[in-house]
Amino acid sequence: MIQLLKLSILLASFFILPYSFCWGQTTSDDDDIMGLLDALSPEDRFPVTAIFKGTRVVSGHSVETNGNGVLQFLIGHRFGRISGGANELFGLDNATIRLGFEYGLTDDFNLIFGRSSFMKSIDGGVKWRFIRQKRGASPIPITATWVSGLYVTTVPFSEPDRNYPFSSRLSYHHAVLIARKWNDVVSVQCAPTIVHRNMVPTPEDRNTLWGASFSGSVKLTGSLRGNVEYVGLLPGQITSPVAGESVRNTLSIGVDLETGGHVFQLHLTNSRGMTEPFLMGQSTGQWANGGIHFGFNVSRVFTIKSPPIFP
Repeated sequence: MIQLLKLSILLASFFILPYSFCWGQTTSDDDDIMGLLDALSPEDRFPVTAIFKGTRVVSGHSVETNGNGVLQFLIGHRFGRISGGANELFGLDNATIRLGFEYGLTDDFNLIFGRSSFMKSIDGGVKWRFIRQKRGASPIPITATWVSGLYVTTVPFSEPDRNYPFSSRLSYHHAVLIARKWNDVVSVQCAPTIVHRNMVPTPEDRNTLWGASFSGSVKLTGSLRGNVEYVGLLPGQITSPVAGESVRNTLSIGVDLETGGHVFQLHLTNSRGMTEPFLMGQSTGQWANGGIHFGFNVSRVFTIKSPPIFP
């Protein structure tokens, strides 16, 4: 935990320190960050938009949220491993799918619901963007978003005659996403993350997992971006294999293609799971041995409630 906190402080410093001198010129020494944000005049700042193309970088969340009254329908698809060879059409014979909905109660606060065929998992959560990067006379250097999720696996237990409590099926995750759009080409994000699992295979496996994700996005053309996402787990927290294989950190690369109201994402990843408890604690594929899954995300947004019109 201490290592993770140190890492989070270092990453936050990396984003914020280049602007600390500028901030110090406009406020007194005893102002804290939130007091500073409240004191700045909105007319002096211009919100930075489109840090990422969508609400997901690859599988993990981005800092982006849906606007007030906007409903996003998200389809995530992961095929089997490429190492399956031609007999399995390089993984295309097997697939995992997640159907998800995200709704903006406000521009900065979203509700999340989804269901994945992987582990027959149902998930729900909230997403709150509480700091937004802005440029201008009084810049704010980062966007920060909080995400919390609850996950229920409905797959039958391996010992069906044993009386498991319902709570054994539950897991949770909390993350703070910190991102910065450096210019019109490059965006980066880091996310200290906690995953808690109510039931683990052995006493040596930790119920609470500490880790972080690191993501980047590069503009290639007007409608095409390249993405990379790495989800790392602090060592020594998981000792038991998953389906006979060791747990590994998740690495994903891909591209975003924007076509009108759709964002089409194509990627390669070593994880079949598409939510944080599976990205951090269930990934077993090895890139070097062909343990890679081809996948895609497709999203479509619908305006459920029109924004107010002011005279």
